[in-house]
Amino acid sequence: MTPEEFRTAGHELIDWIADLRSSIDERPVLAQVQPGEIRSGFPTGPPTELSDLSSLLERLDTKVVPGITQVQHPMHYGWFPSNASLSSVLGDIASSGIGSLGISWESSPALTEVEEVMCDWLRQLVGLSDQWRGSINDTASTACLVAMLVARERASDLAQNTGGLQAVTSPLAVYTSPQAHSSVAKAALLAGFGWDNITMVDVDPVTYAMRADALADAMAADVAAGKTPAAVVAAVGTTGTTAMDPVAAIVEAAAQHNAFVHVDAAMAGSAMLLPEIRHLWDGVEGADSVSWNPHKWMGTILDCSLHYVRDVELLERVMSTNPSYLQSQADEQVTQYRNWGIPLGRRFRALKLWFHLELDGIEAIQERLRRDLANAAWLGEQIEAADDWEVCAPVALQTVCVRHRPDGLSGEALDEHTLGWARSINDSGAAYLTPSMLDGEWMVRISVGVEATERHHVEQLWDLMQRAVG
Repeated sequence: MTPEEFRTAGHELIDWIADLRSSIDERPVLAQVQPGEIRSGFPTGPPTELSDLSSLLERLDTKVVPGITQVQHPMHYGWFPSNASLSSVLGDIASSGIGSLGISWESSPALTEVEEVMCDWLRQLVGLSDQWRGSINDTASTACLVAMLVARERASDLAQNTGGLQAVTSPLAVYTSPQAHSSVAKAALLAGFGWDNITMVDVDPVTYAMRADALADAMAADVAAGKTPAAVVAAVGTTGTTAMDPVAAIVEAAAQHNAFVHVDAAMAGSAMLLPEIRHLWDGVEGADSVSWNPHKWMGTILDCSLHYVRDVELLERVMSTNPSYLQSQADEQVTQYRNWGIPLGRRFRALKLWFHLELDGIEAIQERLRRDLANAAWLGEQIEAADDWEVCAPVALQTVCVRHRPDGLSGEALDEHTLGWARSINDSGAAYLTPSMLDGEWMVRISVGVEATERHHVEQLWDLMQRAVG
């Protein structure tokens, strides 16, 4: 494809994307297909003839789009928001069009330095001090894995440079909440800690936040048993209920054992763009690393996860790779992001943030976040005021956890009822919710935060819920 052919095709593709977004509320939210249905719509072998873009877009529309659960749909309330603002989509297109290779500063000075600028802009916007420096990862799962690797090496005095974990005489322990994202335990496992050395710390029965006193007790017990507390992962916005672990108290408990503290604020980090919300991560300045995803609630298109650290030297000692073919005279003067994480190469992800901030503006983003907070609070109030309905956990941000509990239903019958009314809404395509377990019972999570979701959409959802149980 020549640049001129690309120009023509690009206009057509942009028109297709704009049409999709402008008509998205006319489509079902949940993909209305059966397993294997999309695959069966494709030839079994690769194409032998060229297609034009118009033909390709027609097949994209008819063969692919029906198999997409529309997370940009205003009636999508599942998981956490995965917004893809069109301003950031333009940045993503620019990144792909430039096709830059980020394996060193020298391979693309602009890629490195714009990433530094964007990370610092976002640092300021969420109120972190200038003690922090950031990088852009694909997801918070990767950031958590990096944090676990760094914590492991700090606790073992850089054992990777000698015999590794096999030479460590005292088992290294990790602590987190049972409400934390599944990627936390996965990261600890991949970092070699092992299930026997991962402790799920008790949570408050009302707020579902980690109990700092229980953390202190667990660490003391491990020390008595001959283990070394290595890392604590505090969740600011847990997956199930958006609970807020008490970061300041956790940092204080961890400091007694020099344990590394990673703050996972994957979704809720966006809320820290609002000064009035930042008390929810009080104490964050005492942590060792923080991650949050602009590609969730804030709305910068996937993949765009920020990872901040205070001790860059330690990070680089653990993660560095310096093959001769990548060395240059600039090495001592520049940031080499290959030494900050797992992959050698990286895309020009910072352009997505730059376009998003410049074209939409932080005030518009903040206004939208406040809208979502108000809509979630409104829905929680309606549920609390209705007979047989209950809000199962505090509405800390934009997630409402709910059960319909009619008289006479409990145990398995109540679980079947809960899963049934949620499934009926999801299968209808009118909206999408995610059931989840809480205190041994099924409940339904309603995550408000899609860019297109307004109050009338939330009102429509509440009507759907009441009709579903009736």
